Amino acid sequence: MKLIKSLQMRDIDRYATDVLGVPATLLMTNAAEHVAVTAMDLLRDKGASVAVFCGSGNNGGDGIAAAVYLLKRNIKIRCFLTGSCGKMTPDALEMARRYGELGGVLEDFSDAPDAVYYTSRCDVIIDAIFGIGLNTALRGDALDAVRLINDSPARVVAADIPSGVEADTGNILGDAVRADITVTFSFAKPGHFAEPGCICCGDVRVADIGIPPELMENASADCFAVTAGDISLPHRRKDTHKGDYGRDLIISGSIGFSGAPVLSAKAASMTGAGLVSLGVPEAIYQIAAVKCDEEMPFPLPCTAEGGLSGLAVYAILDRLKKADVCLIGPGLGQSESIDEIVFSLIKHSKVPLILDADGINAVSRNIDILDEAECPIVLTPHAGEFKRLRGIAPEGNAFSVSRTDEARGFAVQHRCILVLKGHRTITALPDGTVYINTTGGPAMAKGGTGDVLAGMIAALIGQKFPIKDAVLAAVYLHGLAGDMCAALYGEYSVAASSIISMLPHAISSVISSLKK
Repeated sequence: MKLIKSLQMRDIDRYATDVLGVPATLLMTNAAEHVAVTAMDLLRDKGASVAVFCGSGNNGGDGIAAAVYLLKRNIKIRCFLTGSCGKMTPDALEMARRYGELGGVLEDFSDAPDAVYYTSRCDVIIDAIFGIGLNTALRGDALDAVRLINDSPARVVAADIPSGVEADTGNILGDAVRADITVTFSFAKPGHFAEPGCICCGDVRVADIGIPPELMENASADCFAVTAGDISLPHRRKDTHKGDYGRDLIISGSIGFSGAPVLSAKAASMTGAGLVSLGVPEAIYQIAAVKCDEEMPFPLPCTAEGGLSGLAVYAILDRLKKADVCLIGPGLGQSESIDEIVFSLIKHSKVPLILDADGINAVSRNIDILDEAECPIVLTPHAGEFKRLRGIAPEGNAFSVSRTDEARGFAVQHRCILVLKGHRTITALPDGTVYINTTGGPAMAKGGTGDVLAGMIAALIGQKFPIKDAVLAAVYLHGLAGDMCAALYGEYSVAASSIISMLPHAISSVISSLKK
């Protein structure tokens, strides 16, 4: 799904009205109808009531026009203006005129002492205070109105985007309306899906308000949401064998972290890898061998502490010659030997290399090593690891601009694919394109789930899917399996191994209907 930024959306609207002759009031009326109908769907009975909070801009005009639609249907409604009448846009003023003709009164929020009482008892609130143009912190009446809306038990419908959410970044500008449903117009925006703003948006619905189709089709984007229907895996050809589906090499584990390599390897197998070789320190080889049936563990030289020694690099590089993809990092621990092994693989690998966990920590101590790679590199950091990659202190802010922009900047600078894990995992590509995943949730906040994702990415890359498609599919399916587990076991009881066991169901749900 394309995610369009605010300035581009304004240009599209302006071209539709100024060049193609689509009346601006028609677009506003169409937008308002979608908002109003959504609000009506939430009303419990005929005596239900609605509150509309409007600003003085065109988003406020959408809210007033929604009030017109509802008033015509004899729904009890009050419409509060948080901005100045003198600053209302011409289109908003036109909607206010129509509202007045029906007997509606546009109330000044600052002069409505019973607004608290009314909103505490109404059924639905429509938030149309600020739209996608907001880029400064809320203050004054607008801030008071947002807090009033959030304190109300009423269901909330946001027009275009919840007031206080920055459309281009998902940042919260001081405070933001917490909507149950957001009805956005023509295109979704990055802020609907990026953290933390996505938490405020509820169910996001994209409404067609009459922008000509050619403008919609030709709109370019560098940010996308990965949603249901965007991911598809093909049926396998009948005349294939295990060698056709990738020889995955995984280097993982240490004393105290014997689960990580097994989780990564089993996830790779369950995601379709043909052959999975798992290199672990010889100190935990017996543990890995007992736990792995389909996968093929092999021992590597280790230190007295149970981590890989520098001598392991020779065996790893030899195995790498026969591999289609290599994953290194889960549970390795941190030492000079680990750093040397990771750096050597980055310098010498000719096949795609996935760096996870301690593989990332090693790179954070020599970030310039990424520039020496002659193979595609995928990094899968969580927020803390991303800080280390960028040299930010633990107490520092990793996202001074936004998660999407910081991820994009890193991927472009270091010519890598960055999978920034989180509630809405972001995949940033070297060309500056960013994808926001929409599956997954708090049930997956468990140790080992990242190891599972890393193994899945390796499996799909090893099967020779285009690397971008492989990474996006792995991230989506990982979250989808987590969601399926949460539905079955509840949010508290999902383990990393549960996600692996649910992968067949997640994968089956995205197999293409086209057979080879």
